[in-house]
Amino acid sequence: MLTILGHLVESMVQQAHKDHPVETCGMIAGSLENRLPQRFIPMVNKAKSTDFFEFEPKQYLQVWREMEQRNEVPVVIFHSHTQSIAFPGRADREFALDPNIHYVIISTTSEQKNCVRSFRICNAEVIEERIKAVASYLPVLA
Repeated sequence: MLTILGHLVESMVQQAHKDHPVETCGMIAGSLENRLPQRFIPMVNKAKSTDFFEFEPKQYLQVWREMEQRNEVPVVIFHSHTQSIAFPGRADREFALDPNIHYVIISTTSEQKNCVRSFRICNAEVIEERIKAVASYLPVLA
């Protein structure tokens, strides 16, 4: 299950609609200690495609350096699907290299507007997980 602050889910959805019809992409970083999603990081889709995303390499490197300095890891990698349902396609499965990351897809099609789904992907195998939006992590940390 992905437990995540509600405002982070809203930020992903807003970013997806802002970038539409191009697929949005980004990360949510969290502390290496507790791996709770904390810091929303919208990224540039270098591909500028309606059916594919690619992180802009210089920005990607900069984000990784920032995370290292802050003792963070990517907890969520998100992107949107502008022409299909919120389910990992072949490219999504091939590029998902870390089974510890939550891969979130937001559909911005008119049929599935604001559909947000989370997946764990390992060796191209997809497992959908529940998303639990919370106002605070305080009870989780106690």
